[in-house]
Amino acid sequence: MKIGFDGRVAVVTGAGHGLGRNYSLALGARGAKVVVNDIGGAIDGSGTSATPADAVVDEIRAGGGEAVANYDSVAERDSAAAIVQTAIDNYGQVDIVINNAGIVRDKTFHKMSLDDYEFVVQVHLLGSVYVTHAAYPHMREANYGRILMVSSNSGIYGNFGQTNYSAAKMGVVGFMNTLKLEGARHNITVNALAPLAATRIAEPSGIFNTYDPELVTTEAVAAMVTYLVSEDCTDSGNIIAATAGYYSRIQIVESEGVQVDPRADISPEKIAEMWADIVDVRNPQPFEDAVSNLNAVMAKE
Repeated sequence: MKIGFDGRVAVVTGAGHGLGRNYSLALGARGAKVVVNDIGGAIDGSGTSATPADAVVDEIRAGGGEAVANYDSVAERDSAAAIVQTAIDNYGQVDIVINNAGIVRDKTFHKMSLDDYEFVVQVHLLGSVYVTHAAYPHMREANYGRILMVSSNSGIYGNFGQTNYSAAKMGVVGFMNTLKLEGARHNITVNALAPLAATRIAEPSGIFNTYDPELVTTEAVAAMVTYLVSEDCTDSGNIIAATAGYYSRIQIVESEGVQVDPRADISPEKIAEMWADIVDVRNPQPFEDAVSNLNAVMAKE
């Protein structure tokens, strides 16, 4: 059965270029009405232009789809809310939010200004919060929603020169982990994507000096995203990697650990003796939420 989006309204942030553009085109081609959001700035967040968002809207319409452009920033509460309001004003609802907008201001931590640190976190993490917060009441009322956070392997595993970006990208995973629990009763799924494709935001890393950009396609990532925000996908709380036709689930796990009597005299020396067993992850355990984790810890003897 073909996955379609007839009657659905999607908001895609940062949709004027790269992956966001492909997400919008894919959804529009499958029947969704799309709010194409982009400030039209450079990859460091400077500057504005209506051209990128307008161009994507034109492409969707040329293919027979419906779309409208929005040029507001995700980085401020009111402007982020205006993105969602564009969907309500034009189409009367919002069913899908893809928090794709992002910038990079890479430097090693000791050289990075706090302004650059804060602004990257503002766009990626708080921008995702602001847009989702504006859309969430509409989804709850409709008893339906598909929310996608965009994380990164830089946040999950770390990447030199990206402490700001990495912190924000791991932050959206924490946001997802709790929102998946709160949204479940209202048929709202929340997943996170860790993508990599040949886009302008990835160029400064030099990654395409090593990997063939023709293999790291935006279309391969867009196929996964289209599934994740569809009615067919009812799973929630996943971190999904999508790179060069490779798809996998990433999960935070905990080692079996070592249980000692907490009433005993536990010294740093004793910790040193147990260290190898504490960090041994031969039998990792996943947990669906903090309560199940705590219950498992307290059940150890």
